[in-house]
Amino acid sequence: MVRLIACLGLGAFLSAVVRPTYGDITVFSNAREKILTEIFNGYDGKIPPNYDNDTPVKSSVQIYIIGIDSINEATMDFSMSFFVRQRWVDNRLNYTPTLNMSRLELDTKRMSNVWVPDLYFVNEKKADVHHVTVPNKLMHIYPDGLVVYSMRVTAVFSCTMDLQKYPLDDQKCYIVLESYGYSTETLVMRWHPNPVEKADNLQLPQFELQNITDYICDVTYAGVTYTCLKLELFLHRNLGYYIIQVYIPSFLIVILSWVSFWLNVDSTPARISLGLLTVLTMTTQSQGAKASLPRVSYIKAIDIWMSTCLFFVFAALIEFAYVNVLARVDQRKVNSVTSKLNEAKEDEEEKTQNQQSWCFTKLEDKERARMLDKISRAIFPAVFLVFNIIYWLVYVFWEPSPAA
Repeated sequence: MVRLIACLGLGAFLSAVVRPTYGDITVFSNAREKILTEIFNGYDGKIPPNYDNDTPVKSSVQIYIIGIDSINEATMDFSMSFFVRQRWVDNRLNYTPTLNMSRLELDTKRMSNVWVPDLYFVNEKKADVHHVTVPNKLMHIYPDGLVVYSMRVTAVFSCTMDLQKYPLDDQKCYIVLESYGYSTETLVMRWHPNPVEKADNLQLPQFELQNITDYICDVTYAGVTYTCLKLELFLHRNLGYYIIQVYIPSFLIVILSWVSFWLNVDSTPARISLGLLTVLTMTTQSQGAKASLPRVSYIKAIDIWMSTCLFFVFAALIEFAYVNVLARVDQRKVNSVTSKLNEAKEDEEEKTQNQQSWCFTKLEDKERARMLDKISRAIFPAVFLVFNIIYWLVYVFWEPSPAA
């Protein structure tokens, strides 16, 4: 019992020491309000820092990538969620810290009173600053006038893609940041020493983000130079989805069309059904593979593959048509011989010679049809194998020349 009372007494003592009192909180709050009142007294957020000194404000920019949501080839753009962080010094916001106050953390209502760089994204199609449950913005002011400003943005950026090697391609997409109204005489933006940070769980469904390169790209409009920053995102397309959904099915359809070479020459219903089935299936497969692609004027790798596969299944159908024509010609010859033999009044020996002659012709034409099937069994797979070797060697190692 005595030990319990002692423990309770020690806990109350520690709570009293560690927990700030209401009076301490009030003093801290009053000091903060006093500092804010002092620094904003006579402060004009419409005028940039160093305006009177004719020296540019140097702003440091950093981007933290939360996620790349989608990359759309049809519209040639990509969607990304990120934090954009900026740092600059505004000497008008200097203050003397009190009560171990390391920085001032402003709420969104106070942020509107502070001057911020007029950064904008040049290649942005659509962008939103998140407002759930409050505007996702952050601003800290340090005693030496350093301002740290951050906001969470989801934006859709345009990305001009070269799809000549699609889907064995790599893409380079850009994020371009500029000052909209301030020239380099007033504002200079430069990348932070660590310009880009990525979330640990950053993953893309069809691409792999291999490299990010930062550039300084100051531009001149109408004789006035504006500050500009650029990020280059190197994206490598993962081929697994296309192997499973495009290449393997079309490969099997081509092989299926070769089954008709092993069917009997007289199996017309079976061979024509197989030929039409493979042609229609290949056509549907080709349309589905290219449905999500833009209508570009150049030829893509997927176009070469699908067109060649369609050619092979169509050629197998044409081969059957030729073999069927040979068989029908033979049948007409046999019917003609039978009619002549019934009407002729020649002697038995002459009839026997005619029958042997026509039967030899029939056997010769049948052998030609069967021989064509046997040749096709070897020629079609061999040519398709050669095409595959050339196709994969070219599109794996070939790099298209960059557009001018």
